Parts: sequence; C-alpha cells; structure tokens
Amino acid sequence: MAKSRVQFICQNCGSVHQRWAGKCDACGEWNTLVEEGTSGGIGSGPANMRNARKGRAVVLTSLSGDIEDAPRIVSGIGELDRATGGGFVRGSALLVGGDPGIGKSTLLTQAAAALASKGHRIVYVSGEEAVAQIRLRAQRLGVADTPVELAAETNVEDILATIADGRRPDLVILDSIQTLWTDMADSAPGTVTQVRAAAQAMIRYAKSTGAAIVLVGHVTKEGQIAGPRVVEHMVDAVLYFEGEGGHHYRILRTVKNRFGPTDEIGVFEMSDKGLREVANPSELFLGERHAKSPGAAVFAGMEGTRPVLVEIQALVAPSSLGTPRRAVVGWDGARLSMILAVLEAHCGVRFGTHDVYLNVAGGYRISEPAADLAVAAALVSSLTGLALPADCVYFGEISLSGAVRPVAHAQQRLKEAEKLGFGSAVLPLGSEEVVGGIGAGAFQPTELADLVARIAGSRRSRVDEEE
Repeated sequence: MAKSRVQFICQNCGSVHQRWAGKCDACGEWNTLVEEGTSGGIGSGPANMRNARKGRAVVLTSLSGDIEDAPRIVSGIGELDRATGGGFVRGSALLVGGDPGIGKSTLLTQAAAALASKGHRIVYVSGEEAVAQIRLRAQRLGVADTPVELAAETNVEDILATIADGRRPDLVILDSIQTLWTDMADSAPGTVTQVRAAAQAMIRYAKSTGAAIVLVGHVTKEGQIAGPRVVEHMVDAVLYFEGEGGHHYRILRTVKNRFGPTDEIGVFEMSDKGLREVANPSELFLGERHAKSPGAAVFAGMEGTRPVLVEIQALVAPSSLGTPRRAVVGWDGARLSMILAVLEAHCGVRFGTHDVYLNVAGGYRISEPAADLAVAAALVSSLTGLALPADCVYFGEISLSGAVRPVAHAQQRLKEAEKLGFGSAVLPLGSEEVVGGIGAGAFQPTELADLVARIAGSRRSRVDEEE
C-alpha cells in the first residue's frame, strides 16, 4: 500500500509547503503551517492515472444571444435586497462575513423568517449553536412562529442528505463554513482543506438543484474572511457585515456580486428587537451634528447607486513632539498625508508643528477619493478656528498639483443634500451638468488654494462686520 504523502498548508493563504517552517514563504505570516495528508480531498491526485477518463467535447457558442434575468427570491427586507442586487439568486452561493457579535446570525434569522412566511422552504443549519439557542433568538426577534426548518449539524454529507429529503429548499443557511467538515478530507475542521472541500460540496449542490446557499464566514483581526481566499472566488457574491461596537448602526457592504453591482450597501440599526432598516442613512450619520464647531465638514459621498452624507471631523492642535502625530479613523491615512502635503506645498498652510486627527462621524468608512475636498476644508477650518457654513456640502478630488478634479454623480449628491436641507455646495469646476437647486450657485474652485482663500476670507469678513 502506498504511503500517503504529507504536506504543510498555510491556514492564512492556502499555499502548500513540502516541509514545516515557522514562516510562510507566500504570505509572510508566522505559525500558520499545519500538517495535512493528501490521501483525499482538495490537492490530492487521482489514485490511478491510468483509470482517468477521456474528456468530452463541450458545445461552444457566441457572445450574442438571448439573455434572461437571474431568477431571484426577494426577502422583503429592502436593505438586504439592495445589497444582494435584488434578492437571492436561485442556484447561487453567497458568503457573508463579519466580526463576532456584529449581527450576522440575527440578520440571517430575520431573512429566513421573512422568506418562510412567504411560503418558501428555508433550512437553517448551525454548526456553532444548538437548536435551543436559535429558538431563543427567534423569540427575541418575534419570528418564532415562522416555519423555518432548523438543524444543528457540521458534517456536510449529513447536511446534504437532510435537505435532500422532501421538497427542494429555496434557501439553505450554513452558520458557519469554518465549522463544517466532510468525509472527503482527512484534516481537522476549520483547516484550509476542509473549508475548501465543504464549500465546494455545498456550491455543487446549489448549482445542481437551483437552491440558494448562504455561507457565514468568520473574519480575522485584519477584517478579512478567515480561511483560504479561494472560497471567495468560488462563491457568486461576498458581503461584509460591518459596524463599530460603540455605534448602533450596521452596514452590509457588497464586495463581489456576479449578479449585481459590487459597491452597494444596506444600512441597519441594531436594537433589542433585532435589526431595523435605515431607509435614509444620511439622517443617521448627521443626526448628532454640531453645526457651529470648527473642523467639521459635510461630505456628499456615493455608495453604489445611493448618495450618503456624512460629517468629517478634523482636529489640528499644537504639538510638543518632535514628530507631530497623524491619526485617522474611517479614512485612508496615506491619503491624509497627501492632502497635508498639498496644503503645505501649494496653499502655504503649515501643519509641521501640529498634531492632526481626522475622524469620520458615526464610525462610517470612506473609500472614494471624492472626500479630498471635504477633508481639506475640515483641516483648514480647524487650524484657523473658523466654522464652515452649516448648510454647505463638499466633494471633489485633489491632485498632487493642487488642482481640484471633478468626480462622478455630482447631480445625485446635490439632490441628496438639497433633500436634507442644505443650501450651498462646494464642488469641482467641470463637473457634469448641474441643473437648478443648490448646484446653480455652488462655489466651484479650480485650485485648492481658491478654497483655502475663501475660508480665510470669512475671517476678514467677520472682523469687518464686528468693526
């Protein structure tokens, strides 16, 4: 009998090593190599290459042809349906990741109850909780009377045999993928081989039967879904459930979707009765705003097709350190350094002897460069001690030359601001045609120095009024 070969697989990136080492050569992480056999599962070769069957020819077709919309299961939870692109697609696999306790199981329990109440067969399989714990959560959420089918199981073969009994389920929720294990792999549950093999078996079931599969994934301390990244490539959609412990809001963010947009968000508010939809997230992020404080600017951002207004707060304080501190929450720290350099080089604003702190209110995270103009306005406002106009929004990208560059969706940003009562705006010159509203009289600088001069000019005008 041939001796089974042993390999060492990195639990962080999935790379294979022939011998153990303290550090993975592929990703650089320490103490992540785990010994796994190759007698079965992913990575093992066929037992006898002579018995391998000959491939069959497949039918090739052209790019042109009839297109059918993907059949979807609409949950009725508007923010969830928005993030998924219109509902769960039949025969698809969806991966949901998030920090422990953020509300993943709560969201999926509410979605399962909403779909079951519409007559769909929903199967909820938990590998982390007992059935009694799931029932307690359902009672707290007020959905205990819905016909959701529950099970507490971790073996993939047993799960497939269970859901194959009776009518085909419309949606199967597996919480979580790291707890599943299959007989096809010899390694321990949670290892790279087991996670890949279990995910592959469930995705194969979804594609062959037309049932939608939702896999719940843990996240690492860096915020990435734990386990091999190949699982994210295997599934059809990847959603991250985000939020801060000190805030009651939660954001469901789409980072991959083969059947819809990849930059949509759904906003929820956590309460003792579960998650509540937030139809207008701008009101949530601006709810506790202090309009007369220096260093605060309102940024009109875009998340997919949804405009979102959020307050950017800056604090510039004299520093006693040789190297002043730069701290950022909710934005890119490297981009803050770039904005500070542009202000110093092209606008004559000096931050070399000051600590700079930047925060996006509400724990919100901004990724688009359109926030450059709002950040620069907040920094100059804090340094000069002058409060910006309370009814003004800012958006625009800043180049290294100090020029203010236009960004997309200017009209949608302005409409959202006008709907919330804002009366003026600062946006780049050359933006898409802005018709009526607050965009008609908007200030449109071509250089960042023009905005700095406008903010500094407000001090002189105030002094003249006092005299």
